[in-house]
Amino acid sequence: MERETSAYQPPLWHIRSGFQPYRPLLQDMEDYVRSMQKEAASEAIWMFEHEAIFTAGTSAQDSDLLSPGDIPTIQTGRGGEWTYHGPGQLVIWPLLHLAERGQDLRAYIRGLESWIIDVLSCFGLNGERREGLPGVWVRRSDIGASDRLDKIAAIGVRVSKWVSMHGFAINLEPDLGAFQKIIPCGVTDGGTTSFADLGLLVSRAELEMAIQDCFNAHFGIGSPLQRR
Repeated sequence: MERETSAYQPPLWHIRSGFQPYRPLLQDMEDYVRSMQKEAASEAIWMFEHEAIFTAGTSAQDSDLLSPGDIPTIQTGRGGEWTYHGPGQLVIWPLLHLAERGQDLRAYIRGLESWIIDVLSCFGLNGERREGLPGVWVRRSDIGASDRLDKIAAIGVRVSKWVSMHGFAINLEPDLGAFQKIIPCGVTDGGTTSFADLGLLVSRAELEMAIQDCFNAHFGIGSPLQRR
């Protein structure tokens, strides 16, 4: 039986201050998604910063965890490989009904990438895709590299009963040294960068505003992945 839908309601934005511990927030997300699946909760987008942690996706290899030191590690149910989360990195979890947005996971990930690319353009950055490597990259000719691509935003998602979970992370000014303790997303032919590393002094509030402003073009009314 198809879900009966009413007029489009935009997702609720939940912005958490402070550095959030990973495990409790993961449980909160899973509980919220179960409520969505029962039609007891609205679509939502969560934004926050994590306490320092390495997370492993379903394709993570133990050999890519090089030297975590005292930074905790955790296995997650999202797609992808190893990544780092920590202060100075803004994490965005869009919790959306993909059953009403085309049931196309590839299109959803591409929509996330387009959203991120638009956000970066608000600050004069040219974000790029890499075929077969979800995320957004910037070309580095400023450090003597020969057009090296460095990742500025990572994507790792999970879908349960066509409700999206997890999402993406944008590097504002995290400790980039932490990424050297893993092989981020299994990629060895590119580095990791951030707004601060690129010489851009952008506040978290400014980045949050751009993320909210750019959402509708990709997931709102009239967009390729609008809710039906």
